[in-house]
Amino acid sequence: MGSPRSALSCLLLHLLVLCLQAQHVREQSLVTDQLSRRLIRTYQLYSRTSGKHVQVLANKRINAMAEDGDPFAKLIVETDTFGSRVRVRGAETGLYICMNKKGKLIAKSNGKGKDCVFTEIVLENNYTALQNAKYEGWYMAFTRKGRPRKGSKTRQHQREVHFMKRLPRGHHTTEQSLRFEFLNYPPFTRSLRGSQRTWAPEPR
Repeated sequence: MGSPRSALSCLLLHLLVLCLQAQHVREQSLVTDQLSRRLIRTYQLYSRTSGKHVQVLANKRINAMAEDGDPFAKLIVETDTFGSRVRVRGAETGLYICMNKKGKLIAKSNGKGKDCVFTEIVLENNYTALQNAKYEGWYMAFTRKGRPRKGSKTRQHQREVHFMKRLPRGHHTTEQSLRFEFLNYPPFTRSLRGSQRTWAPEPR
């Protein structure tokens, strides 16, 4: 039997390996993954406070005043890592939702910066909060009138930062069923030649 000291050493070594693995996963979730295949989703963001949907307009304005099915409310959400970090852009305009150093939501044509990355946080009430990756603790938020609220004035428990994901009107999750084409082959008749049976086409 091994000594208690060797058993304790093995246990400590095992715990160290687990800690290093957990740290690696945590660090990788904070780094943009350029190699993995990114997942792209399409949905609307319903604001809990305004009762409308987030939209990105052509004049680079962002608000939560769009009705269900509005073309500017259709959002393309791209995963940034294997975790829950995403980039959100308007499907109609191609502009990304970003946050500047003052906490104001702005629209950019180039969404590669960390200020255009948000972490999706699923809350206990089944709503989703979007925390900016560059300015930790600052969230995407809108007032009751649908106007953007500065991220520096937001907290996770506030209704202004709560959103619900909705599919755009007329958008289906399943692909359309495939159409099959049937080819018309000429009918075959059976003929006997000696002891062998062969298949031959019927005469026209």
